[in-house]
This record gives sequence, C-alpha cells and structure tokens, in this order.
Amino acid sequence: MKKEDIQNLISQMTLEEKAGMCSGADFWHLKGVERLGIPSVMVTDGPHGLRKQSEQADHLGINESVKAVCFPTGCATASSFDRNLLRKLGETIGQECQAENVSTILGPAMNIKRSPLCGRNFEYYSEDPLVASEMAAALTEGVQSQNVGVSMKHFLANNQEKRRMTNSSQVDERTLREIYLAAFEGAVRQAKPWTVMNSYNRINGTYVGESREYLTDILRDEWGFDGYVMSDWGAVNDRVEALKAGMDLEMPASGGINDALIVKAVRDGSLDENVVDQACERILDIIFKFTENRQADAVFEYEKDHELAAEAESDCIVLLKNEDEILPLAKEQKVAFIGKYAETPRYQGGGSSHINSWKVESAVEAVREIAEVTFAGGFEDDVDEVNEELQNEAIRIAQEAEVAVIFAGLPDNFESEGYDRKHLDLPNCQNDLIEKICNVQKNTIVVLHNGSPVTMPWKDKVKGIVEAYLGGQAVGKAVVNILYGNVNPSGRLAETFPLRLEDTPCYLTYGKGVDEAVYSEGVFVGYRYYTSKKQEVLFPFGYGLSYTTFTYSNLKLDKSAMTDQEALTVSVDVENTGNRAGKEVVQIYVAPGESETARPVKELKAFDKIELAPGEKKTVVFELDARAFAYWNTEIHDWFVESGVYEIQVGKNAEDVLLSAPVQVEGTKKIKKIYTLNTCMGELMRDEKAGVIFGQMMSGNKQASEMAEASQEDSSGAVNAEMMAAMMNDMPLRQLLSFVPGMTREALEQILAAVNQ
Repeated sequence: MKKEDIQNLISQMTLEEKAGMCSGADFWHLKGVERLGIPSVMVTDGPHGLRKQSEQADHLGINESVKAVCFPTGCATASSFDRNLLRKLGETIGQECQAENVSTILGPAMNIKRSPLCGRNFEYYSEDPLVASEMAAALTEGVQSQNVGVSMKHFLANNQEKRRMTNSSQVDERTLREIYLAAFEGAVRQAKPWTVMNSYNRINGTYVGESREYLTDILRDEWGFDGYVMSDWGAVNDRVEALKAGMDLEMPASGGINDALIVKAVRDGSLDENVVDQACERILDIIFKFTENRQADAVFEYEKDHELAAEAESDCIVLLKNEDEILPLAKEQKVAFIGKYAETPRYQGGGSSHINSWKVESAVEAVREIAEVTFAGGFEDDVDEVNEELQNEAIRIAQEAEVAVIFAGLPDNFESEGYDRKHLDLPNCQNDLIEKICNVQKNTIVVLHNGSPVTMPWKDKVKGIVEAYLGGQAVGKAVVNILYGNVNPSGRLAETFPLRLEDTPCYLTYGKGVDEAVYSEGVFVGYRYYTSKKQEVLFPFGYGLSYTTFTYSNLKLDKSAMTDQEALTVSVDVENTGNRAGKEVVQIYVAPGESETARPVKELKAFDKIELAPGEKKTVVFELDARAFAYWNTEIHDWFVESGVYEIQVGKNAEDVLLSAPVQVEGTKKIKKIYTLNTCMGELMRDEKAGVIFGQMMSGNKQASEMAEASQEDSSGAVNAEMMAAMMNDMPLRQLLSFVPGMTREALEQILAAVNQ
C-alpha cells in the first residue's frame, strides 16, 4: 500500500483506535481496525523456528504451540561462519511463516556473548560483533525474501538475565560503538529488517525503550532503519516517553491502561498526535507489506525442512580434538554410544525460543542406517547424581567396544532464558562418567550438547571432542554424519572456550551488583581480551579441525600505503592438500601498531567460507575499508583512523597467524587539539606542526639550549640522555618556568598561541 493511502487510513482513525494500534491486541497479534479494513496479523517467537501458539492455546503453553521444525540455535549456526547457509535457513523459516500465516518472526537474537555465564547465550551468535552482524544479516535477508519480517533483538546491551527487566548496563560510549552497537549496525544497514525489538534493560540509567538516542538518533537517523520498533514482552516503563523516543509498538497489550495514557497525553498537550500517527504509519506499512504479499498456497514441508536442519547442523559442528585421527569412525568398528543425549538429545534452549518439534532424530536412531552400535544411558540429567546402575552398564559396554563415544552436555536446567549460569562445568555425574570410561577405554570420544562453553577436566584423557552445540531437532543425524565421515567437519568456534571462569574478561563484575552491570572490561571482550593479555585458553575463537588439510600462500595487498579514504584489497590462495573434499573458514584479522589508545592487539575484520575438492586451490579476495582500521574516538564522537602501520593477518584462528603483511595507513581526519600549560612536552612534540613551532621558538632561548647540551655531556651518571628524554616527555609546559632560566609565562603563552592557531 502506498504511503499516502496509509496516511489516509490513519486520518480516518479515532485517537483511541490509533492508541490501540500502538499496543499488541494480545500476546501474539498486532491490532488492526476492522471497520477500516485494516487486518490483524500474527507474530511468533523465534529465531531458530516457529513457536506459533494455536488460537485456543494459553499464551504461556509452549507445548500447545503448533508443530514446527527446530533448526540449530544461534550458538550453533554462528560456528558455521556460512552466510549462504544462514540465508537458506532464513528462506525456509520465511516459507514456514507464510504457511502458518505469520507476518513476523521474533529474531535473530544478536546480543554479544559478554560472558559465557549468560543464560541466553544459546540464542546468541558470537562474542564478536562482525560475526553476529553478518550471520544476522544473512538470516534476515533469507526470511524477508519471503515477504515475512524479522525483529532483530534485543537492542541493546542485554547481556545477562539477572534483573534483566530493570538492570542498567553501565557502558562507555566507545565500548557501545565498537562492540554492542556494532553487532546490530551492519545487519540493520545491510539487511533492512522490518522491525527491531528493544531490550528490557537500561543503559547508563535510561531504559532503552525510552532512549531517543538509541531508537531514533542512531537506529533511524544514522543507520537508516525505517521499520517499527516493538518492545520486548513487558519492556515498557513509561508508554508516553517510549513513544516520543521511537518505540512504536508495545507488546503485549496492557489491557487498555497504556492506551488511555496515550490518549490523555495527546489531549493535555504533553504528546504530539503526529508522534502517534507516525507510529501507526510504521506499523501499518509492515502489516500491508505482509498481507499484500501473502502466499495463500504456501505449505509447511516438514520432512524437507527436517533434512535441511540436519544439513545445516552438519556444517555447524566443530571438531575440537582428533588425536591419532580417531575420527572418522569406520563402519566395521565396534562402537559404544554412551550417555542420555545419544538417545534423547538436548538440542534447543529453554524459554521463549522453545519449539514444539515435529520430530527429533537422535544419534542412536540415525546410526542404524550406517553401523551397529551398543548403547547405555550412563547418567540422568534431572538431578546431578551418579546413578551407579546406569554408570556400571556404560563402563561395561565401553570395555567391550573398540571406541566409546560419550554424549554429554548441559541439562535444560543449567542454561535457559530467565537466569544465568553459576559456573562453566558439566554436571559432576557426567564428568565422573567420562573419567571412568577413560580408565577402561583408551579410545574415547566426547560429543557435547551445550549452548555455551564448558570446562573439560578430561580434555587430555580423551582422543576426540566434538562440539555439537544445541543443533536442532536433527542433531543426531548430523553428529553421526560427522562421526562416520559422511560430512567433513567445517565448524569454527564463534566464541572462546576459557580454561576457567576466573580467566574471563568480566569475571570480577559479571552478575555483581543489584541495579547496575558495570562493563569495566570495555572493548576487551572475548578473544580481544585473551589475545591482548596472552591468556591461555582451552580453545580459541575461530578454532576448528577438519578431516582434510588446507595450505595458505601468496598473501597479497593491492597497496603498501593508503589513506583512510581508500579501500584495501586483500587476497590469499587456499589449497586443499588432503584427500577429502572440505570447507575452510578464511579469517582476516587487523592488528594495529603502537598507539596511545588502548586497543585489542587484533580484531576480526573479514571472513569467508569456501569449499575445495582435494588438490583444488582458490584465491579468496576481501576488501577492507576505513572501519577495518578505525576505533571510536570519544573526543569527536566518530570513527577515527590513527596513522601508522597495520598488520593484515590471515589466521587459522585468533591465536594462530598463518600469513601477515604490513600496510601504512594515513588517517585524513584530524582532531583539533588545544594545548595548555598542563600539556606534556612529549605530547606537543608528537604533533607535527606544533612540534616544529615549539622547537623553533625554544631554539632561540639560550639557557634552554645550554641546559639540553649539559645533560648530554653529563658524565656523572646522575642525568643521562635516556633519563632526560623521559623527564622531558612527561614534563608539563608550565614546569619550563622552573627548569629553564629566563623562561617567562608570557613566552610560554606566545608559544601556546602559535601552536593553537
């Protein structure tokens, strides 16, 4: 529908109807106006499948939602590093929405994994904003290609579950821009989501839903977002202020309470009715975008989508260890599958993203098509207690087998929406089982089902570790595909696995405090912290093994020097030097040189996933613009490129640099610096213009020249050249009055006037 037609409809609506449109009709519907032919439309939870409630279902009855296909969760799909895969998943979810008459799916969830303790990390993509943004953009493009909207969430800095509805994330401007806003920025600019969902929390004391800075100044005016902003469920503190800030739609409805407040505010003059009209226009634009492109003949292809779920998860699984090439398994080997999750996999997280799966395919079920295995449950996961009968049975079949594969992971009650994890450990009963199996079977493999990192006290005792994450309803089939080599593992960790909780960047502050979460680690999140500190980790960001080998060569930069107005083209050759076809994730990091600004030693700035046949070689090309070299400067409130030498690194992961090459980058944006009597001499001398002026004016001072010469000639050792240089570097200009005979305040002020001109 054209803009003028929508505006005409709004002009025919009463103020009460317009206020009502700004509130959801119930938990899942957007309110229409029947007398004007404006339909109601339905939204559904996501992001890794539909959780559509039946018309008769209680709004909290997860098991009463329609049968749907559960795809791999965010923690899994991010490890694919595959934009094409995410786009394909999005297209399929969009088709399913059309089949179920759903206008918008609530996702992707793209908050940064600030700490592995966050209870909702299973939904989120990464600790890195580039990965989160690129994965979300690809999924969004796929969904919206089917004329169904997404709602990117949870905007902004929603990184813990503790007191999530009232907590204030205390974050500095630079950290917000480089990490937490950046995760949304690229996806919003590139994929143009139909809607964005604001988070519950406050930022620096202000509710996000009442922040014009975030919802209007940045999201709309700066990034170009033109859809509507909806609240998270119940994330409305002051409805009128939220409307003014740019939150268009309250979800769910308040039973008319907030509608009345909107009407009252308009009538008493504290709210401009044009603000209400604008919100209605944004909502109606999206409603008609769906209804006018409704695919009435769309069908839900359950079996086909289930197969896609298996295919997708096979690309997401990360092989973490493969000692003595114990994997892939041979069909003839005598293998024991051990652990509850081999038969009843944990494949999705708890809370609003929970899907009533059409079917679930376990590893025990899937392996029957490939080989014969024995099975023992090994443990229960409703309580963390050793079940000796189950454990003894598991030990017995492990002893009788050639290889034992233990399916372990985090139970539902260890990670979920609504609360954070208390530690990084697997249940004690599972760790105990793994240790005892290793004592009787040297060929032991562990398959993990978890939504975020875990510690692995048995890492050096097992020969294989397979990270399946929460891989969707076909996770069993995907795991078997990897174990038996039907698929070559190509997943890479989109987050760091630390050795200990105490090693994590925000350990000292995460979960502390009643009303505030202090982001004292700043931009040093995830691998940015570990690599900068040279902190040993269990497995680094970007890590993952393969059944084949890849060789990198011929790194080329199209220029050795550039300005921040130019782009740098980077190319590298990648060859499959093994005997299996496989996929490789090519990772490009940028490492800045020495700087007065605290910066991570490297940051991921580009990546791509390629597929190569044995012996095949491809040249992979990337383009890096100014943002690849910039940091957010709080003096100018903008991105700023420091002049200097940057190293372009091709990484196997965040720690393993394969190839590197330098490039000289000249920043063209200059920051006007005002020097004062408290400016240190070293800072002034590093300014090319100011340093020359200062040097010329000081050279005319005979006493200053003699003082400098004397320090060079001193043979007593009391003052040497290095000491003098250090003292002069950190000496404020005002101290020249004390140390340079004949220096006057008037002379210093003349120098300052000249350099500040």
